[in-house]
Amino acid sequence: MTTKKPTIDDVARHSNVGRTTVSRVLNGGPNVRDEVRQRVLASVEALNYRVNPQARSLAGGGGGILALILASDLEAEPNSFYASALELGALRECLALGYQLLTRHVPQHSPDRRRQVLDLVATQGCQGLILTPPFADDADLIQDIRKKGCHVVTISPGGPGLAVADGVGIDDEAGGYDIARHLLDFGHKRFAFINGIAGHLSAERRFDGLKRALLEAGLGSETVDVVRGDFTFRSGGLLTTQLLDQAEPPTALICANDDMAAGALSVAHGRGLDVPGQLSITGFDDTPVSQIVWPPLSTVHQPLKDMARQAVLTLVRRLGAGGEDWSFMTLPHTVVARGSAGRISSLMSTRNT
Repeated sequence: MTTKKPTIDDVARHSNVGRTTVSRVLNGGPNVRDEVRQRVLASVEALNYRVNPQARSLAGGGGGILALILASDLEAEPNSFYASALELGALRECLALGYQLLTRHVPQHSPDRRRQVLDLVATQGCQGLILTPPFADDADLIQDIRKKGCHVVTISPGGPGLAVADGVGIDDEAGGYDIARHLLDFGHKRFAFINGIAGHLSAERRFDGLKRALLEAGLGSETVDVVRGDFTFRSGGLLTTQLLDQAEPPTALICANDDMAAGALSVAHGRGLDVPGQLSITGFDDTPVSQIVWPPLSTVHQPLKDMARQAVLTLVRRLGAGGEDWSFMTLPHTVVARGSAGRISSLMSTRNT
């Protein structure tokens, strides 16, 4: 036996509206009250309704094109788990609502990075863009995109980006604070923080949270060494080597993402260090890599797929409603305690085993 797939009429009955209203919501059309729009979208999700994009195209009612903009670095490997989680969450919601999704990796250090984003609007006819850091922090870019008649929603925006567009994310400062408190509760007093690329404001806020936790614990800035990576496994390993070669190496290493934490863990293993007995290591994001390394990484879970899903929903609502009453949706985060963080059982006897 096979289960019959839900139809647009099933969605209409479930949400207690007409078939035309459902169609208008799925197409991001105007003249639908927000309460009705939310009810229809809730029914779409509850019934697991999926639009057939080919059928919609043949019917002449294409839902349009949305684009997800991800930062890349041509000199380093991509942060693949982070990017794929966002892409999967956005793609699932676009399929549910009948939109096409384009994904573009734009080199964040390229001198023509803004032109690449703006050209995407012009050449692909995108109705809306989802920007991730550091593009999400660029207020001038957001305004230029909007001048081309394209809507914008940001993921994890910071600074100026918060004030000029709808956004979705977690409280990064609170996430940094919570993971630092987790390590402080184990008795650590000597820390290091591997930050992200310059200008990545969500990573900077994670560091702000660490500083707040240390201040509350009566620990000064001299108790934390700060170095800057680029979110890659390689940079995490290289910087951990530098940190462990210091006269007073840290006992707790906080990384701004899981990939760098995995690189740090590989160096610790190479030196024969006991993790967490001699060195605790934590990440951020709770990507799959955090569970497949040994010991599994303690990290901060941010719901990446749900963040992207909500970004699509927000963008579709904005397509129908317009306006400039920008809002930021804060999704919950949690500290995931695993085996890479704990109490110190012995101090490092050597820095170069």
